[in-house]
Parts: sequence; structure tokens; C-alpha cells
Amino acid sequence: MRTLGVDLAAATKKTAAAVIEWDLDSRGRGRATLVHLALDVDDQTIVDLFGTSDMTGVDCPVGWPDALVPFLTGHLDNVAAPVLEYDGIAGRRLLAYRDTDRFCTARTGLIPLSVSADRLAHPAMRCAVIQAKIAALHGPQSRDGSGRLAEVYPAASLKIWGFNGRGYKGRGTQESERLGVLLEALREQAPWLDLAGYEARLAASDDLFDAVVASLTARAVARRRTLLPDEAHAQAARSEGWIHLPSCGLSGLPD
Repeated sequence: MRTLGVDLAAATKKTAAAVIEWDLDSRGRGRATLVHLALDVDDQTIVDLFGTSDMTGVDCPVGWPDALVPFLTGHLDNVAAPVLEYDGIAGRRLLAYRDTDRFCTARTGLIPLSVSADRLAHPAMRCAVIQAKIAALHGPQSRDGSGRLAEVYPAASLKIWGFNGRGYKGRGTQESERLGVLLEALREQAPWLDLAGYEARLAASDDLFDAVVASLTARAVARRRTLLPDEAHAQAARSEGWIHLPSCGLSGLPD
């Protein structure tokens, strides 16, 4: 199995990709090898890597809140009713956050950035274009992750796996030190993961590190070891997207 992890940014220079190959060692034990790691990744490269991977985990919303469409359409057409339906802070929360965002917060305590009211909207617009390019070559991918593309959230994966995933993003000395500690913790808890000499690059880039975590989470998705939307969440997951939270420990991935 090959899993692709993409830490998607609005600009290519901050976009990272990581491909992990999963197989068995001579004793029949599961192992994983980081076979591709890249920064400054453009759309076509992502589409090409998707084509050679069994499952792709993208760290970016793959859709917008369902409530946003009638709200914007009502505003565009000067129809008051669908706009006034979202009056007040409670209404605006429905416009800002998806069903999966609220589910993620309830399960992990983490609050994902809003795809419609934060800077995350820029990467999401790019992600929508990439999804269209993938669809043209490989067919549409369901936003709930039931195909070969799934939305992932590295910060949540790290928390579920028992890591302290706070304070490692950025270029400062303190952030770099925390990233180094986090990388070393990952190596200790995942001895089956061969980073193939990429350690120095991972220690120097939180984008590359997040791409690896996204690829690891993609493995959990492929093995059906994430929290899937139940009947109450299924419809929204298909239209808005679904953040796949691991339901297994890190040690359960190579099995």
C-alpha cells in the first residue's frame, strides 16, 4: 500500500507531500518506509502522486458548510428569508463551521479553523480545484473519505496518538526545538517507520512533518480505523467533508 499525505497551503512554497509505502519485513511484521518527501508542491504533482497512491490524506477542508450556500444565494438575489435564518451568533456559527468541525471539537477539544471565515478559505479554494483535476482523471472522490481521498487533521491525529502537538509551527528557535522533540517522540513510538534519511528535513519544516502525519492518518483511513460518520452525520459528510480521526493507536497502523 502507498499512502500520500498533503499539507496543503494556498501557495505552493508552503505545500508539502509525503508518500509512505507499507509492507511486511522478513518476519512478517508490518513496516513503513517514507519514500517521497517534497516541499513547494504544485497542483499537478499532487494529482500525479494521487494517481500512484492507494489513499491520500489532505490537511485541508474539502468542502464548505451546507448553510453557507443558501445564505450567499439569498444575499446575491436580495431574498431576505434565507439570510435572516442565520441571524445572530448561533446562525453565524453554522455558516462558519461544518458538522465535522463540531464533531472534531467534541471528540478532541480542538477547534478547527473555519473554512468560510478564516484564512483557511484560501487553501480550501485551491483544494476544490485540485479535487476537480483529480476527478477529471480518476473520477470524483466522495468528500466523506469513502473513496481514495480523505480529509485529515494532523493536530488531532497527534493528540489522539498521545503526542503534544502544540507550539511546533513556526520558524522561531522555540518552535524548532519543539518540532525536534516531536519528531524524536514519533521515531520512538513508531520504530516500524523508516524515515529513510529525511530526518533533518523533517526537523526543519513543520509543513513536511505535517505531511508525514497526514500520510500516516491516510493509512488509518485505508484500514478503516478512523471514526466514520454515523447516520446523523452521513449526509453532511458527503457534502461538507469529514475529518478522519484515528480510532486506533499509532502502533495499530502497520498491521
